[in-house]
Amino acid sequence: MENNINPEMGLSQAQVEERVTAGKVNIQPESKTKTIGRIIQDNTLTLFNILNIILALMVIFVQSFQNLLFINIVVINTFIGTIQEIKAKKTIDKLSLISQPHVTVLRDGSPMEIVFEKIVIDDILILKAGKQVPSDAQVVSGELEVNESLLTGESESIMKYVGDELLSGSFVVSGEATVQVNRVGLENYASKLVEAVKVAKKPNSEIMKALNVIMKGISIVIIPIGILLIYKQLVVQQLSVQAGVVGTVAALIGMIPEGLVLLTSVALAVGVVRLGHHNTLVQELYCIETLARVDVLCLDKTGTITEGNMEVLSMETISNDKNPVQAIRALIANLKDDNATYRALRESCKGEAPKWQCDRVIPFSSERKWSGAFFTEQGTFVIGAPEFILGDRYSEIKEKVECYASEGNRVLMLGYAAESFGADGSLPDAIKTIALLPMGDKIRHEAKKTLEFFRNQGVKIKVISGDNPITVSQVAHRAGLMDWDNYVDAATLTDDEDVRTAASTYSVFGRVTPGQKKLLIEALKDDGHTVAMTGDGVNDVLALRAADCSIAMAEGSDAVRQVSQLVLLDSNFSNFTRVLMEGRRVVNNITRAASLFLVKTMFSLMLAIIVIIANEAYPFVPIQLTLISALTIGIPSVFLALEPNKNRITGNFLEKVLKKSLPGALTVVFNVVMIMVIGSYLQLNHEQISTMAVISTGLIGLVILFRVSQPLDNKRWALFFAMVMAFLGCVLFLGDLFFLLPVREFMPVMDMVMGITILDIYPMIKIFGWSINKVEDFWNRRTKQKNTAKATVLEK
Repeated sequence: MENNINPEMGLSQAQVEERVTAGKVNIQPESKTKTIGRIIQDNTLTLFNILNIILALMVIFVQSFQNLLFINIVVINTFIGTIQEIKAKKTIDKLSLISQPHVTVLRDGSPMEIVFEKIVIDDILILKAGKQVPSDAQVVSGELEVNESLLTGESESIMKYVGDELLSGSFVVSGEATVQVNRVGLENYASKLVEAVKVAKKPNSEIMKALNVIMKGISIVIIPIGILLIYKQLVVQQLSVQAGVVGTVAALIGMIPEGLVLLTSVALAVGVVRLGHHNTLVQELYCIETLARVDVLCLDKTGTITEGNMEVLSMETISNDKNPVQAIRALIANLKDDNATYRALRESCKGEAPKWQCDRVIPFSSERKWSGAFFTEQGTFVIGAPEFILGDRYSEIKEKVECYASEGNRVLMLGYAAESFGADGSLPDAIKTIALLPMGDKIRHEAKKTLEFFRNQGVKIKVISGDNPITVSQVAHRAGLMDWDNYVDAATLTDDEDVRTAASTYSVFGRVTPGQKKLLIEALKDDGHTVAMTGDGVNDVLALRAADCSIAMAEGSDAVRQVSQLVLLDSNFSNFTRVLMEGRRVVNNITRAASLFLVKTMFSLMLAIIVIIANEAYPFVPIQLTLISALTIGIPSVFLALEPNKNRITGNFLEKVLKKSLPGALTVVFNVVMIMVIGSYLQLNHEQISTMAVISTGLIGLVILFRVSQPLDNKRWALFFAMVMAFLGCVLFLGDLFFLLPVREFMPVMDMVMGITILDIYPMIKIFGWSINKVEDFWNRRTKQKNTAKATVLEK
């Protein structure tokens, strides 16, 4: 830091450019969003797209251009996914820009507003009440009352005078000062804390994990199955090259759930845009899903449950000699103090101040701990800390004050004396106590309703703070937390094991260090919980990074906003409920739609294995599967994925999807194999067998769609009816396009087979579903018996 900078002029433009060139700038982390180029790359160069392109090239090679319709669907899917993700990116970038904080800087003698990242070393900043300290600095003139709770967790304010150092991330409570920046960028105190958590964090997303399992599984089996199929159909069955390649491509296309990844991305991207309209910045797509699964919510007291301001909780009148409200209004009108205490008094005693003649004012100071004014006809009124005002006579009200203090409140006293202050500003003798005013943190008006909502949803609430545990407990009580009195002083937890034990035992934690916050989150996760953490201070950064879902308040530290997955831009606590509901909509609808996609994947895989073993031709061509996929999966899933859905999320995503998909897939396999066996016995040709297989599979898909769409409302009825009519229209009028025989040319025996396969659809789905449930119940009982036996052996 240079000492020859004129604090009244600040840096010149040449000095600023010199420091920018030298890299001495208050650099901020890079944007959390991908570039548009990266979005296009990620949506086009996917495993499924590459597989589809290879299969399309195979179809082009054998000149079966009619069967290339599937690649158009792939292109449309990719285009939609890219557009939606770019739209979500623009929403995030716009909200990020709006949320950027500004600071007043002196340059060339003129004040100007700049964003934090434009600050350079030695800049002269003007800080006032309500502003955040953007970079480590030193006070060069004036004085400030600073709150460092974002750094330490302690809510008590500290006075800073000329020569004192200010830490980035702290807030100015009152006063005004000119400061000189002495550290920037990664050298800042707050940035060093953030550096500890800059390792890339993988989202705790069941959907992402499930999709990865599905993709890996398909990528492992698709190549050997493809090789075996092409060998069987070209070498063993000696089909034509075109027929063998087209049949193989059809089988492999059916195994690829190409729309599932797209659907997930689109549903999440739409969620990002929707939440953006409600001032919620989503910086990580999958955190919407994670919050919907959360069963423990850890809340920071300051800035989350409370507004970070004080409020007067009550007023106990001790003496009726004077009207305390009028006296406080008169003091507020004449003292002109601007700190958290006086703002709370002003809010509590609203109304017109009496027209009293004020002859002398003694402003508040951190040494005196009181302020006051002498009015010509009314006398002297003072307000402040009782022990400093009464001195040796404090014992008169000590019991009352300590009673309030035991509840975690700060107590102010309003005193009165007929005489004026001493010539040196000392208090007059015989100060009489007029009233006591207990003060506490101001609870956000939406906090009680939000906590009640989460409690009703089965989410446990933990309140974690660096403040006195009694104070934190009382705040939790006023906010409506049920077990507010189940608290612990974290300073008494001597080792990591104590902290881990406390995590599951207590609901309210006080005097918690940043390291202990992180340990509490990790302990809860180790117990099998999905944990969300809210915070607004740098002291919360480590814990936020450890949580499954991290949420920041916009009023808090810039460092916290950088590492959090969600930012509530209006710091509205009630937006938690909206994010939760949006998460439920996304997860429930993706679960519902995913079951449609995996029906096709599973029946295609099973049929491919069966035709390899049975040495039969594959019963579908690519364009037929495109028809079935579009009308029973693709189009319906888009509508279903964007519908409202507030149901609680239960169970494992992959298990639920597989359990829902398997009965339908087995029914398709059963009917298609039956058609192939009967067709072979009756010596039907491939086109006849293929037509019956397409009609049967399409109808099964529509039945599954009907079941998945429950409960049916007008929109879902309209969707289902439209898909049925579209399928029937294609079968009846577009047979040539989809390689289907006209229904009027069906032989009587074909009509009979079709009748059987149509009538057995619903019973077979029910039978397979019942069988799967029985197998699952048996497996669960067996697992439970093994675990019980193992526990018994261990006890012995």
